[in-house]
Amino acid sequence: MGTLFNTNLSLPLIQKGKVRDIYDIDDKRMLIVTTDRLSAFDVIFDDPITNKGIILTEIANFWFEKTRHIIPNHLTLEPLDSILNTKEATLIKGRGIIVKKLNPLAIEAIVRGYIIGSSWKDYQQTGKVCGIKLPTNLQLAEKLPKAFYTPSTKANLGEHDANIDFDKTVKILGQGLAEQVKQVSLKIYQFATNYALERDIIIADTKFEFGLDEHNQLTLMDEVLTPDSSRFWSKIDYQVGTSQKSFDKQIVRDYLETLDWNKSPPASTLPQSIIQQIANKYKEVQQRLMQD
Repeated sequence: MGTLFNTNLSLPLIQKGKVRDIYDIDDKRMLIVTTDRLSAFDVIFDDPITNKGIILTEIANFWFEKTRHIIPNHLTLEPLDSILNTKEATLIKGRGIIVKKLNPLAIEAIVRGYIIGSSWKDYQQTGKVCGIKLPTNLQLAEKLPKAFYTPSTKANLGEHDANIDFDKTVKILGQGLAEQVKQVSLKIYQFATNYALERDIIIADTKFEFGLDEHNQLTLMDEVLTPDSSRFWSKIDYQVGTSQKSFDKQIVRDYLETLDWNKSPPASTLPQSIIQQIANKYKEVQQRLMQD
């Protein structure tokens, strides 16, 4: 269906994020459009990934439905043509969702089932991840004794998120809400992990975002269990002690780590081969997860 890098709809623009453009509808609703923009290390690249936004939206909507028994989410399920003209609705078909306006929580809820990425670096230096003491002699990509909740701050556009410990989230959210976010995050992760393993996918880690509705009910928002917010590995190819075959944008992270680039704007230009690999992996994980 082509590539969509930027949007310019007739609704008031609230925010242009790394991947999503958010528009205002009224005091209770807003429109989120997932573009084909690619971000890595919190930097937006000039190279779009064709149909990435459609795939991300379909996967997120799939998981929102799958996890309704655990927690409500922000979807209203209203059709786009109820708020947009035909041209605009067609432009963002498959990418746009009408959602409830929520009071977003000021943290990202991260759950890790395997030690990789920033948690591996922290572990090598301190033997801990977000203040949690881990067993000695863990190897790269090894499954953790249990899934750990390791929250982070929410960074502004162009800045980097920072890992924090649970006590810090209590100071931000309060004891009761902080505990609820932790338990719900672990429950969603365990449910999704069991589901994905049956389709030969390991969810190494993932992040969730939450908000409060008008009744102060905790609600799942933004995106959920997509290749942009999670590390998906091949169960068949999984091997402890090495980098894994990924179904997410780890491909671009690994490529960028080979460059002399400081992970700050301007972004490096990506080779066409890397762009195509990412597109193929996003499509493959969608097909695997959403198969009957």
